Amino acid sequence: MRFQGDSEEDYSLQLTSLIDVVFLLLIFFMVSTSFVDFTRRLDIELPEAKSSAEVVEKKSFLIEVGVEKRISLNGKTVLLDDLESRLKAGVKSGKFKPSLTIKADKRLDYGYVIKVMGLISEAGVRDISLATK
Repeated sequence: MRFQGDSEEDYSLQLTSLIDVVFLLLIFFMVSTSFVDFTRRLDIELPEAKSSAEVVEKKSFLIEVGVEKRISLNGKTVLLDDLESRLKAGVKSGKFKPSLTIKADKRLDYGYVIKVMGLISEAGVRDISLATK
């Protein structure tokens, strides 16, 4: 004969709320990493403008010029003397359209940016855009 004793308590974990928390953390990290700009190579503060057009992503050149006058062409550091030849080689290869976007630091000397733009023009690139915030 079996006697019915006190009912045993259930000590199992409730996983429903734990799974909800894990999914919320997953969504948070997915959203927060989408705001990180992985294409940026130099620490640049862009100047602000009242109006600007959104850049349409196409296979064009991207030049970043930092405040210390370091130049990055499509993520690779180049010297000012080599910039024109690399641009000409890129246009001739057909991999890039003859368009270019310049991201120059707002603290940079204006004359240096004009010098870089002159080299770009000499390389045969006529469609030049300046990035702003």
